[in-house]
Amino acid sequence: MNKNDVAAVLSVLLVLALASCTNPPGKTTEAAAHTHIEILSPKALDYIDPRAQLITLGAGYAWTEGPLWVEDGGYLLFSDIPNNVIFKYSPGQGVSRYLDKAGATGLLSGDDNGGSNGLLLDNEGQLILLQQGDRRVARMQAPLDTPKAHYHTLTGSYNGSRLNSPNDATLDESGNLYFTDPPYGLAGGFDDSRRELNFSGVFRLTHNGELTLLDDSVKAPNGIALSPDNNTLYVAVSDAEQPIWLAYDLTSRGEAINKRVWFDARNASTADDKGVPDGMAVHSSGAIYATAPGGVWLFSPAGELLAKIHTGRLTANCALNTEEDYLYITAHDTLLGLPLAH
Repeated sequence: MNKNDVAAVLSVLLVLALASCTNPPGKTTEAAAHTHIEILSPKALDYIDPRAQLITLGAGYAWTEGPLWVEDGGYLLFSDIPNNVIFKYSPGQGVSRYLDKAGATGLLSGDDNGGSNGLLLDNEGQLILLQQGDRRVARMQAPLDTPKAHYHTLTGSYNGSRLNSPNDATLDESGNLYFTDPPYGLAGGFDDSRRELNFSGVFRLTHNGELTLLDDSVKAPNGIALSPDNNTLYVAVSDAEQPIWLAYDLTSRGEAINKRVWFDARNASTADDKGVPDGMAVHSSGAIYATAPGGVWLFSPAGELLAKIHTGRLTANCALNTEEDYLYITAHDTLLGLPLAH
């Protein structure tokens, strides 16, 4: 049976009934009921195995975010933002506590309601944290295998004003960092009296420390990612009234031009799909796994919606392993896993 035949059999919706669970962190089980995979194009079968089942790898957190696959060691790091902790998931071993005081250290009068959000490795393999509590982008001053809450601030202000609460980031091949700065980490959100910037920025921090504002007109920027060739910047907009993904062309000087709506979630969601665009994982082919209303949506490099992975819960972010045959998903109080097509 070829892929077109499979897609026809699957029709619009392929439901994978999974058992519900209330397992503790580290225990691997099938995910909760009401999860399913929806195949919208046969092209999706290059990326998703429609027979695969979502697996709960850990549960019992407050709000999971920032999944980061660490190739050297073969494990995943992820943030539990309200609890100000980073956890580590090792296949075959489960979840363990990795780092406390991950985003609100108190050293910078950190807020009580925010830990680390996005996590990534720089070109030297050092951990970069988007710290909502301390309202900065920081580098951990310790090796990955012996983590400590010692940080060096990469940037914490723009034109003399404190950042809102850095959220998500991506690095280009030259080591320049692109990040979003909405006020989600502040207790009062957009109306918090501690805000010093009157906009939610999309920024570029060069490898030599120069901070440039790329866009100050996006109301609710959130997830951010780069195409494999580093020529296109994607920004997820977590605006319930305008839930979209934006795309920008990047010039050789790092300028973001030709801003456009890459995909509008309102064109493909229903009233039952809870959530907004958030974090993304970019496949080496340019396809994008993007957290969205209802779970994770799979897009072709051209922006065609290929499939939906319905998680049954609000979904914040996702990450691929090195082989790109496994997708890790941070969904509310859980860490989920999905085997992908080989």
